[in-house]
Parts: sequence; C-alpha cells; structure tokens
Amino acid sequence: MGVAVGDYDNDGWPDLFVTSYGNCILYRNNRDGTFTDVTSKAGVATPGFTTSAVWFDYDNDGKLDLFVCSFVDYGKSANRSCGENQLGRRYYCIPRYFKPTTSFLYHNNGDGTFKDIGFPSGTAVNENGSEQGSMGVTLGDYDHDGKLDLFITNFDDDYNTLYHNDGHGSFTDVSYPGKIAAVSLPYVGWGTKFIDYDSDGWVDLLVINGHVYPQLPTYKQRNLVHHNNHDGTFSEVGAQLGAPFAEKRTGRGAAFGDIDNDGDVDVIINNLDGAPQLLRNDGGNTNNSVLIKTIGVKSNRDGIGARVIIVSGDLKQVEDVHSGGSYISQNDLRLHFGLETRTKIDLIEVRWPSGAVDKITGASANKILTIKEGQGLISQKDLNRGSR
Repeated sequence: MGVAVGDYDNDGWPDLFVTSYGNCILYRNNRDGTFTDVTSKAGVATPGFTTSAVWFDYDNDGKLDLFVCSFVDYGKSANRSCGENQLGRRYYCIPRYFKPTTSFLYHNNGDGTFKDIGFPSGTAVNENGSEQGSMGVTLGDYDHDGKLDLFITNFDDDYNTLYHNDGHGSFTDVSYPGKIAAVSLPYVGWGTKFIDYDSDGWVDLLVINGHVYPQLPTYKQRNLVHHNNHDGTFSEVGAQLGAPFAEKRTGRGAAFGDIDNDGDVDVIINNLDGAPQLLRNDGGNTNNSVLIKTIGVKSNRDGIGARVIIVSGDLKQVEDVHSGGSYISQNDLRLHFGLETRTKIDLIEVRWPSGAVDKITGASANKILTIKEGQGLISQKDLNRGSR
C-alpha cells in the first residue's frame, strides 16, 4: 500500500518500511544496493490493512520510532455487498460500512504519549462542521508568517481543505478564501504536496486526482496545480504546464524530490490501471534555489523533526524535515527552497529535535548544502543547472 523511509538503526543508510494488506515489511539497507527483510526480528509485521506510515522521534532520544495507520477490518468475514452497476460490477463500499481498526505506534524504549487535539485545533472537520473523506496531507508555510499550514485532499462533491495555522495550536479553514475549494469539487484527491515548482520563494500546491469507481465517466481525472499568488490565494494553472497535466489518469500516490539535482522539484506519480509517471520539472530552475540535507548526531541520523529557517534578503522561509506524507508515499528528505533572483543566503538556522541549534551565514544559492548537527555546514556542491 505505502512506504516510509527512515534510518532506523542510525547507520547512515535509509531503510524502508512497506505497508500492505496482510503483513508489513521492514527492509534494512545492506549498504551495497540490496536490502534484508528484518520484519520478524524488529517485531513490526503489523497485521491487517495498513496504509500510511511515518518514521519520527517522538521522545527525542535520537532513535526513530514508527507510527503505522490501520484502515478498516477488510477480512473475508467482513466482506459485504453495496450493490451493483448496470454492468453487474460490484460497487466499493465506503469505509464507514466497515469496522474501524486501531493504528500502531512502535517505540524503542521509554514512555511518550499522545493526545488527540483534532477538534480543539479546528482540523477535525471543515468550516461547516462536516467530516471529510481525507486522503493526502501536506504541510507548508504558504503565506510566509513562519507557521506551517495544513492542506488535505478529499473525495468528490467535497472540497479539498486548506487550514491556516493561526498559532497556539489553532487552525482556520480558508479553502474558499484561498480559492482552492471550488475547483476541487469534481475531483477525488490523493497525493499532494506544498512545492515551490517555479522556485519563486512561495510554495505552490500539486494535487493528484482519480476516481475509485471504474464505471463512472469521471474515473480518469487530470491533476491540479495551484500557483501561489503571494496574497493568500492560489490560481489553478495545470493546463499551462504541459501535456502531463492535461492528460486524464487515475492517480494515487505521489512522491516529490529533485531527481536530477538541478534545483527544482520533480514528481513521480503512481497511477491505478496504468504505468507510473515520472515528471521532470524543466522550468523551475530558471530561478535560483538551494537544497538542504540534514544529518543528526544527538538527534536521529536523518534529522527528521528538524526545523529549517532560511533568510535571503526580504524573503524568510520555514520547513520541517519529515518522513512519509503526500498519500502513502515518501518524499525526498532534502528540503528545497526557491530564491527567485536572490544569489546569497543571509542565514540558515536549523533547530534540531534535540534542542540544539546550528546557524550558517553567507551561503550561496544554487548549491546542495549538507548541515550536520553541532558542526554546521560540512559540504556544499553545485546544483546541476546545465540543463536550463
């Protein structure tokens, strides 16, 4: 079903956790291009119908913990019919017709705990007080106020939801004022991410779409690209960005990252009933940018949970390093920051999960910068911008 990447044994090599219908699998990286199934040894088989997973260090002990989302009881004894179409094909039953199942938290040692704050924070339901059929999720500071906002994709005849982070654990549904709600109504949204596809310093939104009922004429759908207007609103511009955004497919998961290290964000899309698509961004590197890789020491090796703040002139951006996301997918752990025409970075501040802070000044744009906890900038390489 899905995948999450994290260096759970802190050996400097990324390991893979795969969710499934049945048992999950943990693959340890052998450091030679191969992997070993260590599921039984690690005790993370996780039976049932699992979907999303995320590695994170919730108690800041330097070792990654694992949270696995369980879907519903979809075993043979729970099988049921919800009717047939005119061709005699069975409809899928919506999730509420099945018994819910408990998610899993795997922790190395200690006692950390969690509290559900969905309702108090304003994110459990939309502005109408309605629950939604949520699929994909992403975080990003779309309005440059220093706080990460929340975006969630939903089923058709219901809008995708943009929650503005008001601070102090409170969010407001601004989907309609942000101009991303109405355009999303005919679509079933899945993978998504705040990405600065044109590297202008303002994060945009990409949404992967596709229906779940093959018998419907809207089974195949086009994907959406919401361009950030720099004023709290977005404009849907997918039709202007080439053939891949005009084609109709049944998209599901999507993973984002700079595959060719040229300074812009690319995407790979997993389609139902069709081949995956690898979409290379051929225009985003006309503006300047920087890629930042984090290496934890006291914190976990990947630096998952670190917050990176970058200042270039009048432009201030913030992003967190996190595992999992989009829709049961894994994005590049390196952080991409667009800089438009700016060539110098006045300040990079990394706030590590351990509480340590590293500050780097005077870095140049169009670099891949590696920052190590307690040591600061340890490596810088030029981006591959020859294909501009």
